[in-house]
Amino acid sequence: MTQTAMFASQERGLPLYRRGKVRDVYKPSDRHLLIVACDRISAFDHVLPTPVPDKGRILTQMSNFWFGKTEHLIRNHIVDGDPGPEWYPELDWFYDELKGRTVLVRNARPLTIEAIVRGYLSGSGWKEYQDLGTVCGISLPEGLQESARLPEAMFTPSTKAQTGHDENIPFDEAASILGRDLAEKVRDTSLALYRFAAGHALARGIIIADTKFEFGLLDDGSVEDGELILIDEVLTPDSSRFWPADSYEPGRPQASFDKQFVRDYLESIRWNKEAPAPGLPDDVVEKTREKYQEALLRLTS
Repeated sequence: MTQTAMFASQERGLPLYRRGKVRDVYKPSDRHLLIVACDRISAFDHVLPTPVPDKGRILTQMSNFWFGKTEHLIRNHIVDGDPGPEWYPELDWFYDELKGRTVLVRNARPLTIEAIVRGYLSGSGWKEYQDLGTVCGISLPEGLQESARLPEAMFTPSTKAQTGHDENIPFDEAASILGRDLAEKVRDTSLALYRFAAGHALARGIIIADTKFEFGLLDDGSVEDGELILIDEVLTPDSSRFWPADSYEPGRPQASFDKQFVRDYLESIRWNKEAPAPGLPDDVVEKTREKYQEALLRLTS
């Protein structure tokens, strides 16, 4: 892999449709989207000014792996996991730097909630448990330690905030937003995806402590319009907590293969989590890249 970083993709003959924290999205037709995973990294709801080389390619390879691995559980939006100029040759959209970090997907309407599954007590869940004995309002047994495995995996949906922080919501509120039948399908599918992936990962030395899924309803003019599918990214170091199983020990924070390393650095310099976001030193950038790369190699080998 190259060490050249892509902070943002270039607009050529195809105008930018929308830009997320990591991904740039283009819409070549009503049927398809082209999604480019850049090397931006975000933390505490801010995009940092320092990119991590190859991060977008690593995320794309990992998501493509999981999309293929979980098709027996739910369909996904992938049309071509590494599209080239043969797609939409009438448009001047392709250039070599897009290779390995771009996917062509079916157009879908994203659901307005995020589907979070927690298998272990960490992060905001641990903080809430210490204060209230609950995680996202769900009561848990007394005496659990930090990083403890939960009695069973929990589905804890959240809102998608356009600005500021996402907010955890009860399942009944998610059901009122989506409709109960759809909310139940999202919950059951999310738990099935997590259990399948957690088993695969553990056999390869990684604990998936928690993860976030995104779903959408097909909206590409096909006969399947309205079908629930898996979209965005799936089971990456950006959307999950990955812990090395060989050093796991409840009662303390864990080493990780995800961007917790970046969050820990930002906490160590006492950043107030307000703009402008600070840059990252070279050693933090390189270590982050190494962690993402090791997660990819372990999970997909």
